[in-house]
Amino acid sequence: MRLTSAEFDRLADRAFLRIAPRFRKRLENVLIVVEQEPPRPGLLGLYHGRPMTQRSVFDLAPQHDTITIYQGPHERMSRTEAELEKNVTETLWHEIAHYFGMNERQVRTIERRRELQARRRSRRPASPPADPLL
Repeated sequence: MRLTSAEFDRLADRAFLRIAPRFRKRLENVLIVVEQEPPRPGLLGLYHGRPMTQRSVFDLAPQHDTITIYQGPHERMSRTEAELEKNVTETLWHEIAHYFGMNERQVRTIERRRELQARRRSRRPASPPADPLL
C-alpha cells in the first residue's frame, strides 16, 4: 500500500476524527505531524512532550507537544486503505494516551483488553457497541 504525502495526510486527518471527541477536545497545544520514516526501526508513532499528568500551574509558557506518525511503516504493514486508516487511528490513540500520562505498559494493557473485547464481540451475532476509546 503506497499513498502520496497529501493522500496520507488526508487519511491521518480522518483517523484523527475517529478518536472519541472527549479525548480530542482535551488536546491542547499538540501538533500532529507525519514523517516518512522513523528514526529507529519498529516505531509507528512517537509522542514528544510533557504528559498532562506531569504539568503544573507553575509551568511558564505552554510548549507544543508533538505526535509524529510514520507513513512508511504504516504503509508496509497495511494491505488496504481501510486497514491503513485503522492502523493509523490505533497509533494516534496510542500516542494520545501517552499525552494523557499513560506509560507504555498501561497503554499496552488497554490495547490487549480492547482486542479481547473485539474478539468476543465478533463471536456474537448482534452488532457490537461503539468502541469507548475510539
